[in-house]
Amino acid sequence: MLQFLKFYKIPLLLCLTAAAFYWSFAYDLDRTDFPKLITLYAGLFFLSFKLIQLLKTRFWLLAGAALIFRLIFILALPNLSQDFYRFIWDGRLLADGINPYLSTPNLLMESAHFGSISQAQELVKGMGALSASNYTNYPPINQLIFAVAGLISKNSILFSVIIFRVFILLAEIGILFFGRKLLKHLNLPQYYIFWFLLNPFVIIECTGNLHFESVMGFFILLSFYLLWKRKWIISAIVLGISVSVKLLPLMFLPLFLKFFSIKKNTSEIIENRSFTNQISANISDLKSIKWVKLLSFYAIVLITVILSFLPFYNSAFLTNFSESVGLWFQKFEFNASIYYIVRWIGFQIKGYNIIADAGSILPVITFIIILVISLFRKKSSLKSLISGCVFALFFYFLFSTTVHPWYIATLLLLSVFTNYRFPIVWSFVAILSYYAYGNVEFQENLWLVTLEYIVVIGFAVIEVFFPKKLSFSLFS
Repeated sequence: MLQFLKFYKIPLLLCLTAAAFYWSFAYDLDRTDFPKLITLYAGLFFLSFKLIQLLKTRFWLLAGAALIFRLIFILALPNLSQDFYRFIWDGRLLADGINPYLSTPNLLMESAHFGSISQAQELVKGMGALSASNYTNYPPINQLIFAVAGLISKNSILFSVIIFRVFILLAEIGILFFGRKLLKHLNLPQYYIFWFLLNPFVIIECTGNLHFESVMGFFILLSFYLLWKRKWIISAIVLGISVSVKLLPLMFLPLFLKFFSIKKNTSEIIENRSFTNQISANISDLKSIKWVKLLSFYAIVLITVILSFLPFYNSAFLTNFSESVGLWFQKFEFNASIYYIVRWIGFQIKGYNIIADAGSILPVITFIIILVISLFRKKSSLKSLISGCVFALFFYFLFSTTVHPWYIATLLLLSVFTNYRFPIVWSFVAILSYYAYGNVEFQENLWLVTLEYIVVIGFAVIEVFFPKKLSFSLFS
């Protein structure tokens, strides 16, 4: 033991310091205190960076540290997000036999069901007026997790939070297990998985603030693992389950186009061709796609999603759910990049906020970009598929009207299995968006938003177009 302590004294000191920082973050931080928030976060990012550097050959020591840091949050109520109140509300509705998609919390508070929901007033107050006045937008697998908490913990908010954390922790253990196997298959260092699992961004946003991107990420990762094992039917089912946690993975479907191709690598064939010839070659490659298998894969994914929604379906369900999802494109705006430029142009030309129009057009542009990525990927390997998913997500977020920090957790996870590290940089600078919570008016500092995206886009451009400029990698 003494020899162990002597040999690992610096990593242990770093772990103890990080644990103290996480404790302060979990139990002694108000999100309005932006200076303290960003100081703790920067310190944790540095400590995690050094731990990975020092212990990259000690896989299970890093895994132990990742687990301990998460357990620190076990008894803490989330302090950077109030979404968990809505999770508990939906779960208690389901436990009481009420379809959460059919009414808003405000409407239910005025109905006969009000008295059957424990701690109803506290939950509605906690989730905030915006959430309470809108229909739920959480898909069925998420609702299933909420329901488990609703059945087990009918009268305790903290116990419900603990149940949510157990699900997230189990998902991240799954990410550790299958992520390690995928990294070995892709001939990448196994410790790369800790750029996700030891990243304070993930520990704080997922374990700490109960965002279920880790659960969705686990199912995405498991789906890719099953593809590697050539179990494409089960892979499609699992991908459908991931969509039923969060709808985000639906955008990946076009990217499977070349994966189900007879030609598994076309990079050598088209690398030296002109742009016109490359277009012709890529269109010609469509003939090599196993269309029956591809379309069957799509059908299984969509059938899985539809089946998960069926228990909740009635005439009002589709209207309420689509209305709720549409709010994120045409009503809400936060931490955006390209959209804020479009909004400014709109004010100059129209004299008012054009979010309703921009929110309809920008997703179409994103879809076109994803199609281009799908058609022009040079390789059809698993690593190329994952890289395509990384850039599909990147462009989706660049064109989104709302980019809460935890959204990029999936981008961060998938980047671990590629050669791109700009999502790690983003996971660091995304914390700047929390400046908005530091004032009563919930006012963003657009200079900080600009700084965030200049850093992220700049690093991404260098990685993609000038990789030789990065003579060494900070994250190797």
